[in-house]
Amino acid sequence: MKPFASRYLLLAAFSILLGACHSAPTVETPAPATELSGFELLDKTIASNELATAEDQLSALQKQTPDDPRIEQYQRQLAEAYLKRSQVVLQKGDVNAAATALSRARVLMPKAPALTSGVNGAIAQARKAELEKAEAELKAAEAKRIAKVIDPTADSTTIALKIGNMRELRRQLDAIAADTVAFDCQVSLQVPRTDDYPWLSGLLAKRVTKLNPEFELHLERVIDRDHPAQVVLKPEKM
Repeated sequence: MKPFASRYLLLAAFSILLGACHSAPTVETPAPATELSGFELLDKTIASNELATAEDQLSALQKQTPDDPRIEQYQRQLAEAYLKRSQVVLQKGDVNAAATALSRARVLMPKAPALTSGVNGAIAQARKAELEKAEAELKAAEAKRIAKVIDPTADSTTIALKIGNMRELRRQLDAIAADTVAFDCQVSLQVPRTDDYPWLSGLLAKRVTKLNPEFELHLERVIDRDHPAQVVLKPEKM
């Protein structure tokens, strides 16, 4: 009986183990990831709007497979992506970036000028608007530069100083300093006596510095005993 019982127990244990093996879940080994082909990678790069990288990839594919019909297809796709970028940045007001993107589209599709004509016209209009705006700002700036004592169109203006009237002299020096800074004038201070120069030049320099501490005053000293004190201003020509 003992040998029979042992065989029975061994058979039962084997049956349980076999059943467990059949019921255990099967673990699937993941399939190795397939590497993207050159054209698939290019398509993904264009979709990500990495257009400069896409150009490099397209150039490499052209060298590898110059006769592949897909080359022209992706050239046009990339050109259209650049064209779209040009339109987007132009709407944001970045005319230079729009022109750069448009030039890349033209390089990619030189035989399709109609592809870029619309954006090209829009960029031309935007550049014209920028120029008109700059001119308007320049005119506005010029309008603010109203001369007080000089003629801005003349090569130089001579102002006789009223040394005998300190109130009038101060007003004169205020106006001379204002024009000197506004029109970037070279200044010639002509006095009949050497002793007159230091205090007159000091009064003028003080006013110029107050108006613009960074202004570089070009001051020339002239001693002329035959003429009364005067200032000659020579504006910088625009």
